[in-house]
Amino acid sequence: MSPFARIRAAAPPSAVAAGLIAVTVGVTSAAALVFTAARAAGADAREISSWMLALGVGIAVTCVGLSLRYKVPVVTSWSTPGAALLATSLSGVSMEKAVGAFVFSAVLIMVSGLTGWFARVMDRIPVPLASALLGGVLLDFGTGLFSQMGGSFAIAFPVFVLYLLARRLLPRYAVVVALGGGVVASVLAGGWHLERVRLSFAQPVFTAPEFDWKVLISVGVPLFVVTMASQNLPGVAVLRGSGYEVPVSPVLTWTGAAQAVLAPFGAFGLNLAAMTAAICTGDAAHPDRQRRYLAAVWAGVFYLCVGLLGATVASLLTAMPHALVLAVAGVGLLATIEASLASALSDPAAREAAVVTFLATASGVTLLGIGSAFWGLLAGVLTSVIASAGWRRRACAPAPQPVTAAGGSSVRQGPSSAARP
Repeated sequence: MSPFARIRAAAPPSAVAAGLIAVTVGVTSAAALVFTAARAAGADAREISSWMLALGVGIAVTCVGLSLRYKVPVVTSWSTPGAALLATSLSGVSMEKAVGAFVFSAVLIMVSGLTGWFARVMDRIPVPLASALLGGVLLDFGTGLFSQMGGSFAIAFPVFVLYLLARRLLPRYAVVVALGGGVVASVLAGGWHLERVRLSFAQPVFTAPEFDWKVLISVGVPLFVVTMASQNLPGVAVLRGSGYEVPVSPVLTWTGAAQAVLAPFGAFGLNLAAMTAAICTGDAAHPDRQRRYLAAVWAGVFYLCVGLLGATVASLLTAMPHALVLAVAGVGLLATIEASLASALSDPAAREAAVVTFLATASGVTLLGIGSAFWGLLAGVLTSVIASAGWRRRACAPAPQPVTAAGGSSVRQGPSSAARP
């Protein structure tokens, strides 16, 4: 095999583009929360960049390592709801105690992986409900493509049209073509603000953890619960909804271990990705589903770049038009949303529960600090249990008893007897 063929095999344009889009969407949707959470703990500029570095390195190691190990597109990310939780709960907490809570949360994730209890729970979730959960998680990105046409038509519409044309002419590169066209359209529309970009490399800052039981209970435990319910649970559902089986327990163990090692440098939460993972598991990532793990590998490479450049990436993302990010994410997820809805509604017996799961997840409701993915799945399981109980009662109901007629013959009651001439 020639060097060029080797490079093309290791870096298919569609897989590289999928990894880049996944990272772009993930970072733009949550970088601000990471900065806010770090500031809530009293972090200065150096510590904030260290947080980005630790998160980028942790995601890169787990993305690349797990994807190559299992040949499955395992995409990890930082905990977005975890960052939101920290932004409101770290006020008045020292950096040392905050790091102690990060380590404690990581240990709890490792224990859940080593004991296998989370995997056992996931094994009992029906495929239609997992697919409906995936569809509900991705709905906002799918509708975001069209909602952006109201205020940024000159950017969103060319992305959509180019994607449709490329799907017919160059299906392997449809998202790449849409991304390139969106960049050109946004430049012509004057949506970029490159004057905001500043070149800056991140440096690690070590903070020794301090374990305060009050902070462990008030911050560490909620961080663990939110990460498992709002990130790892839909993350597994994305993989299974896309037809990929991956051993859940080892994955959780490795993400928890990576977080524990990098927590003193600012890695507050590492977990399976959901929305961004779907970009790497769909047809747009690679026509051969056995090779789509390369998209996750490249996502890990790009996350490493995000970590190394830290503040530079943050400034670049603020310079990029938000409409471009949402439009490209929308077209990149169209095929995945289509497949998830088809799978969710394929079984008539589970259709009602799947619809409930989809609607509750898509609602975005947050209760007790836990996101809609958990509550959507809970609502779907409850619907499935009640529906199954009702079906069993009907199946076990006694058959109608025959009634003795005047001539001694038996006549069975029911609609058929009434219809008899």
